[in-house]
Amino acid sequence: MTVLIAGGGIAGLTLGLTLHQLRIPFHIFESVKAPKPLGVGINLQPTAVRELMEMGLANLLDSVGIRTRDYGFYTKTGVEIWTEPRGLDAGYNWPQYSVHRGEFHMALLKAVRDRCGADCITTGARVVGFANTDTGVSIRVDTEAGHHDVQDDMLIAADGIHSAIRAQMYPDEGAPVWGGAIMWRGTSLAKPFLTGASMILAGHDTHRFVSYPITDTDPKSGLAMINWIAEKTVDPTAGFVKENWNRQVDVDLFVDDFADWTFDWLDVPALIRAAGTVYEYPMIDREPVSWWTQGNATLIGDAAHATYPVGSSGASHAILDARILGAAFLKHGVGVKAAQTYEDHVRPLANRVTLANRGNGGPDAIMQMAEDRCQGDFSSLDTVLPYDERAAHALAFKKLAGLSVEGINGRAPIVPIAD
Repeated sequence: MTVLIAGGGIAGLTLGLTLHQLRIPFHIFESVKAPKPLGVGINLQPTAVRELMEMGLANLLDSVGIRTRDYGFYTKTGVEIWTEPRGLDAGYNWPQYSVHRGEFHMALLKAVRDRCGADCITTGARVVGFANTDTGVSIRVDTEAGHHDVQDDMLIAADGIHSAIRAQMYPDEGAPVWGGAIMWRGTSLAKPFLTGASMILAGHDTHRFVSYPITDTDPKSGLAMINWIAEKTVDPTAGFVKENWNRQVDVDLFVDDFADWTFDWLDVPALIRAAGTVYEYPMIDREPVSWWTQGNATLIGDAAHATYPVGSSGASHAILDARILGAAFLKHGVGVKAAQTYEDHVRPLANRVTLANRGNGGPDAIMQMAEDRCQGDFSSLDTVLPYDERAAHALAFKKLAGLSVEGINGRAPIVPIAD
C-alpha cells in the first residue's frame, strides 16, 4: 500500500516522515525542480513542536530558529496591551520556536531524504489531477518531459493554497479570498528588543507591525536576524495592482506609513530600512468548505484550510494534520475510512480557526479593541479595557485553537511512540 503525496512543503514532508515512522510506503511529488530556502519567519506552536520532537527532530529545530519566550500586543504608539509567556515559559512541556521558514523547509527535506532515501521524492513534478479507481487512485503528473499517470492506493493533497487537487474537487471556487490587507515582509540584522526572544504585534486591524528574532544574538556584534511584517489594509475594490503578488519591492513604497512608529524599545522604520530583500504579499485565505475527502483523495495543510497568518496557525496546523492522518492510517489502514476519520477530527476546528482569524475571534483582535476604546488616549487603557477582559480574550482563542497548556500537556501522543 503506497500513499502518493502531492506537494513537498511542510505538510507533505511531515506526512512523509510520519509514514516512514509508521512503515507505510509513500512517494512525494514536488512541483519545484530544485527547492530553495524561500520565505521569511514563521512560528511553530508547542503542540506542533511536540510532534516534531517525537519524530526525533529536536536538533533540527535548534539549528533553524530560536525558542520564543513571550508574545505581546502593543498599540501603534508602543504601549503594551497584553503580553504572555510562550512555550516552556508558559508551562508547556515543549518550547515554541521562531524559525526561518525556508531553512526549516530545507531541513525537513534533508531529513526525509536521509531517512527514507532520495528516491522517495520526485522534484519538478506537479500533480495536476486525479481519478478514483476500483483499487485506489490514479494521478496525472506534469514534468518537463510531459505528463504521465501514476496509480496507487491513495492521494494526499498537500499542494498549498493554490492546490490543483482542491480546484478539481471545487471547480467553481476560484481564487483565494483577499480582504484588502497587504503585507510587506523582510528580515533585518538588528539588536533584539525586549527579552531578546520576544514576538510582538503592534497597531490595529488595518495598520500593524509584527516582528520577532529568528536567530540567536551574535555575541560579537550584538545583532540577530529579525523577521518583520508591515501590514496595511486598502479598499479591495479600489483597483490595487495585484498582478505581481510576491514581488520584490523597495521599502520606500511603504516605510512612510510607519514613519512615526518609534517606540522606546523598537525603532520600526529603522528596522524596515535595514532589510535586504523585501517582498509584497496579499493577506489571503480560503473559504471553509464542507468536505475535504473525495474517495481515495483528501486534503491537508493549506490545501485544506488556508488561513490568515494569525496566532501562528499555518505551519503548526499543517504538522498536526500530517500526524493525525498518520495515526488514522495506523488505526484503520490506508483508505477512505482513515481519511474520513482524520477529516472529521480536524475540519471543524480548522474551519472555526479560519473564521476567527478573519474577525474578532483571533488573538490579535485585542489591538483593535484597545484602538477603539482608547480613542487615541492610551493612558486610559487599564480603565477602558481591564486586564481581566484581556486575559479572558487570550484564553478564549487558546481554547478555540486547541492550544491550552492543559490540553497539550495532558493528551496522549497522536502517533504512538515505539518502545
